[in-house]
Amino acid sequence: MRHHVILRVVAKLSIPFIFLFALYVQFHGDFGPGGGFQAGVIFGAAFILYALIFGLDNALKVAPINVVIFFIAAGLLLFAGVGVAALLYGGKFLDYGVLASDFVAGQHLGILLVELGVGITVAAVMIAVFFTFADRGR
Repeated sequence: MRHHVILRVVAKLSIPFIFLFALYVQFHGDFGPGGGFQAGVIFGAAFILYALIFGLDNALKVAPINVVIFFIAAGLLLFAGVGVAALLYGGKFLDYGVLASDFVAGQHLGILLVELGVGITVAAVMIAVFFTFADRGR
């Protein structure tokens, strides 16, 4: 792989800020536009940018495919776990109000955890799909 110095320097400077913006979108999604899906797409796109500039082998060292698959399952389990927890507390599936003593606090906690699960799953699936297609020509 040829080394493009300008691309590498710009990527090293910008990718951390893209990850930070993904976290902002993730945790600001309760109060405005954004949320888990959008944050997962931004996070996945930043990682794919890293893989495109620094190479697939380096990206696989940073996030081996087994770890990516683990995060797909973990995000899905977090999403479903919030629903099951609501059932165990006597509410309906994904009825967040029963998760805390205060209804509004339960709603906030439930939405935060569900959106986090969605964000983790979307980012991991994007990375897994990229790895699958990028590895086909090898």
